[in-house]
Amino acid sequence: MARRTRIAGTVLATALASLCLPLFTSTAEAATRNPVVFVHGLSSSSSSWDDWIADFKADGYQASELFSWSYDWGQSNATTAQQLSAKIQSVLSQTGASKVDLVVHSMGALNSRYYLKNLGGTAHVDDFASAAGVHHGTTTAGWCGWLYTSCREMNTGSAFLTSLNSGDETPGSVSYASYWSNCDDALTPDTTAILNGATNVEVGCVSHNEMNNDHGVYERVRDFIA
Repeated sequence: MARRTRIAGTVLATALASLCLPLFTSTAEAATRNPVVFVHGLSSSSSSWDDWIADFKADGYQASELFSWSYDWGQSNATTAQQLSAKIQSVLSQTGASKVDLVVHSMGALNSRYYLKNLGGTAHVDDFASAAGVHHGTTTAGWCGWLYTSCREMNTGSAFLTSLNSGDETPGSVSYASYWSNCDDALTPDTTAILNGATNVEVGCVSHNEMNNDHGVYERVRDFIA
């Protein structure tokens, strides 16, 4: 009888341990991963990240780890970079984290990279993931360049881009990845999204506006920042 009791106790203890393991693992992962800051692009807002934020939550992230924000997309990317710096400092203070992961789309790549290169951002960012980033400019920016400073800065060969891309395009100890589509009509040429020194991934034919909604691209970004 005593032997049966010991066996039953062992089985129960093993079962309880197996039930508790996923909870422990999830808690440990949450304690070590970085909060994610999302940066939208031209003519957009924080709501452009709704699909990916839902995907991150479905994969175990908490709302308190995910930060999307809106900015005046017509202003200079240098001005937006200063606002991004303040946003990231706020996130670090709020979460107690030492670094964030940056996930950006389209023009968001330019102000984010300005922050990394010129405003000390490399000390506060662990991973940088760009979807359809306008890293080397696009000729399609000509349609809005007469209206918005940000568009003029996106135009191929602009003084802003020349300065941003001079020297090391991937400074610091940040891990960089850039995801680009071979049929992105908003980026001319679409290879402008290739960032020198980064892990560059062609994701196939995904439209520009779907690059930060597409689930397949999301999975690649999620795995990279993990």
